Amino acid sequence: MSRVVRVYPDAGEVARAAAAEFVRRAAAAVAAGGRFTVALSGGHTPLHLFAELAATPPGAVAWQGVHVFWADERTVPPEHPESNFGAASRALLQRVPIPEANVHRMRGEDPEPARAAADYEAVLRAALSAPAPAVPRLDLVLLGMGADGHTASLFPDSDALAERSRLVASPWVDKLATRRLTLTLPVLDAAACVIFLVTGADKAETLARVLADPAGPEPLPAQRVRPCGELLWLVDAAAARLLPPAPASPA
Repeated sequence: MSRVVRVYPDAGEVARAAAAEFVRRAAAAVAAGGRFTVALSGGHTPLHLFAELAATPPGAVAWQGVHVFWADERTVPPEHPESNFGAASRALLQRVPIPEANVHRMRGEDPEPARAAADYEAVLRAALSAPAPAVPRLDLVLLGMGADGHTASLFPDSDALAERSRLVASPWVDKLATRRLTLTLPVLDAAACVIFLVTGADKAETLARVLADPAGPEPLPAQRVRPCGELLWLVDAAAARLLPPAPASPA
C-alpha cells in the first residue's frame, strides 16, 4: 500500500482534485480494458465532486465504459432524500450519458437488509467476474470520513469491521438506531485505489489520529482501510490543521 496525503485550500479544490483523479483513472482503465469500475459514497462532501464530474466537457469521460457501484447505502427507497443512490443520481448520473445497465445500486428499500446485502454481493461478483471465494477488485473506491472516524457505513465498534467472508454487510448502527448497507473491509482493501475526501474543521482531530503512525491498539474504521493498491487522502486546510507540517523538499 502506498499512502499519499494532499492538502487543498478548501472543499471546492478538494472536489476539483478528486474529479481530475476520476477522469484520469477512468481514461486509463477504459483504454486498458474497456471499462472503469468505481464505488461512490454518500454524504455532503461527494456532492461537490459529483457536480464537478457532471460539468466535465463531453468526451472527457467515456461514460459508456464506466460502471458505478456504492460503498454504502441507507435503508431507504431510492427517491428518499437520504438515499446515497438518489443523491448521486440527481447530482451526477442523470446529467451524464452513462447506460442504465452500468449503474449498480444497493436496494436500500428492501425490508430485509440482510437479504439486500446478500443480493448486492451477488451483483458485485457477477459484474466484476469474481466467483467465491475471490474478492472483487474495483478500480476506484471513493470514501468519506465522519468526525467519529467511520467510513462507508463501518462505524466504531461495529461487528461489520470483523467481517472477512462477506463482501456486503447490513450492520445495526446504534447512534442512528437503524441498519445500513456497506461494503466490508476485504472489498475496500482489494481496490486498485481508495480515495478519501475529507473536509471541515470538525474532522481535524479525527484526521490527525487516523493518519498517525502507528495506528494504536483500537484503530478507527477509516484507519483500518489499507488497500493493496493506492491510498490517497484529499483533504482541505481546515481538516488538515492539526497534521504535522509536510517535510521540506530538498533544495
